[in-house]
Amino acid sequence: MMPSSSLPRFSVPAFPPLSPATTAALVSAGLDPGALIELVRRAVAEDLAVGPAEAVGPAEAVGPAEAVDVTSVATVPPGLRGRGAIVARAHGVVAGLPVAAAVFETVLSAQGLDIDITASDGDRVSPGDAVLTVAGPVRALLTAERTALNLLCHLSGVATATRHWVDAVDGTGVSVRDTRKTLPGLRALEKYAVRCGGGVNHRMSLADAALVKDNHVVAAGGVAAAFTAVRTRFPGLPVEVECDTPAQVAEAVTAGADLILCDNMTTGELRESVAIARPAGVKLEASGGLTLEVARSVAETGVDYLAVGALTHSAPALDLGLDLSLGLGSAPSTSDRVEGTA
Repeated sequence: MMPSSSLPRFSVPAFPPLSPATTAALVSAGLDPGALIELVRRAVAEDLAVGPAEAVGPAEAVGPAEAVDVTSVATVPPGLRGRGAIVARAHGVVAGLPVAAAVFETVLSAQGLDIDITASDGDRVSPGDAVLTVAGPVRALLTAERTALNLLCHLSGVATATRHWVDAVDGTGVSVRDTRKTLPGLRALEKYAVRCGGGVNHRMSLADAALVKDNHVVAAGGVAAAFTAVRTRFPGLPVEVECDTPAQVAEAVTAGADLILCDNMTTGELRESVAIARPAGVKLEASGGLTLEVARSVAETGVDYLAVGALTHSAPALDLGLDLSLGLGSAPSTSDRVEGTA
């Protein structure tokens, strides 16, 4: 689990359908267990939204007389139990293991469920590495599988993409930061995945920090006027100001900005901006059109941060799959495993 002393605290629901270990892991990751449970329920309901209603056993039910996974109900005997291993199919960085555990616990309930997380969020994984095993009723395992993998593969993809950027600027002293370009409803999870990949988070919302962008500058009548308006109205908040030129950087520094976002500047303009801001102790963040190929040259200009929206809005999923074996013995071997369902 990725530690952070500055993560928010959440009130745990009075009757969470999660084990104490999973609840504690989520909270220590800065994730709200109650919000995650609601997300999982919505995701599973999306899979079971249309179809015949059928009452199933309590250890296999998502709810009484709900629509069911028709393929699993038709092909899997109701009492059959098994063990699944979530295995990496590609090289990458894993993130979201307690999230996947929460999916299985929410769908299967605690009855007869056994989960073993065999890796840690932030670990580099290789093809064949098992990161989590889960034992329980096979029908329910297969019902929960896609939701667990959708979240785990996506979050691991974000962590993997972040790690590529962090590795690209290693040794420069520059931090890689995310943006608010996240999937609606998944921001806390995606920003957690960025942390697992070695990146750092920008603001979580429009309320915890101010970012004066070009449209705010236009509305306020200038960089200094926009900064002053925010500082006056919300004196306790950090204020970052977006600048397009070194001249604007000088204006923002004079106004008293805490942090300056240098948008779409050349490396020469970034060096000039650093020369202006550094003596005043103002930090700079480079943004706009950044790619892995230019990441190091941009970092070497002396900026403090790289703002990379692609960490969340364009990260490909890391390929992980669930391999199922029948019975509750050891993890599946290549001879008896059954590939996970789509």
